[in-house]
Formats: sequence, C-alpha cells, structure tokens
Amino acid sequence: MFAIPTPDSPQGGVCLSETFLYPKAAEPLEPLHLVALNAPQTGNMRGIRGADFLCFQQARAVGLKGTFRAFLSSKLQDLYTIVRRSDRNGFPIMNLKNQVLFSSWESIFSEDSNKMRENVSLYSFDGRDILRDSAWPEKMVWHGSSKKGHRQMDHYCETWRAGEHAVTGLASSLQSGRLLQQTPSSCSGSYIVLCIENAFTSPYK
Repeated sequence: MFAIPTPDSPQGGVCLSETFLYPKAAEPLEPLHLVALNAPQTGNMRGIRGADFLCFQQARAVGLKGTFRAFLSSKLQDLYTIVRRSDRNGFPIMNLKNQVLFSSWESIFSEDSNKMRENVSLYSFDGRDILRDSAWPEKMVWHGSSKKGHRQMDHYCETWRAGEHAVTGLASSLQSGRLLQQTPSSCSGSYIVLCIENAFTSPYK
C-alpha cells in the first residue's frame, strides 16, 4: 500500500493500492489532465506534500479518479520526472473539459512546442477559467523549475514553505501560453498552482 500524506499527519494519510497509483495502460491511450487548484497560493504551501495533498483532495472532490500531483519542482523532485517515463510521449495533456493543451508531457519542456494551444483554456477543479476569473488577479503560475523541468534550489520558496516577500520562487505568466518562463517572483505573491495527472484509472479495466 502507498499513503498520500496529509500536511497535518506525515505518518497518516489516504491509503491507495499500488495498482491504483500505477495502473496498467488502457488499450486506447488516455489523456493526462492539467488542472488548477481552486484558489491562488503563496509560496508557503506547507511543502510539496501540502501542495500534492491539495491536488489530491480537490480532484477527489469533483470525482476525478486519476492521481494528481502539484506542477512544482522541490528539494527531492524535478518537475519533469513527475510523469512516468512511459507516459511522457504519446499521451496528450488536456484541460478539465478534455480539450488538448499540449501534445504530450515532453512537449511542455521542448524548445519548439512548449506553448499551449491557442483558444484552449485552463480550468480549476471547480470549473472556472483561471485566465478570465477574478479569483486569480495575478495570472502567474508557480513552478520552481528550469525550462527543462529541473529544480532551481534558490528559487522554490524554500521548498514551498516560505511566504515572505524577500524570498523568491520561479513563476511563469500564463498569458504567455508557456508554463516555464523564468520569472523570479516574491514568495508573498498569490499565484496559480497547477496539478498534473500522473497516473489514471481506465474505464476499460
């Protein structure tokens, strides 16, 4: 068994079987979804576990069965490696409404195809268009990563535990259509946090 820890209970959590977290690929390829948390966050998310738990909790609340992780690099994790090697190509990245944002996970980190499809929106778990909704006044996305998805240890808000003005984390303007612009930003800012589905359950099993 594998436990997704809650931020309050490092030893506890919601237990999921390994078959749930790492299901066999379905016959038809399933998309991986990219969805935003329902509210902006400062750089203090109680660490990567706190951010991951928010992704898990909000996905479950709307009936999504896949496993979602925060779109963030951290002390022991490069953003690029969140999605399994076998799923990085050939699986489209889609929004909550199953519209294609990127052709694959790999494309987000490439030089020539790292821009989101035009006229396709990113949605929060509760269905709001985050570029148009006023709940996100700053259209910036936290990531703490290089353009290739590697952790930037001086720029991830002290492992996503700092919300002070003097500390910085890397963020990207969503209005640019790119998720990995290298913009140092104060960790006191309240920005978009995305969640990527890194494993799915198949209706065909």
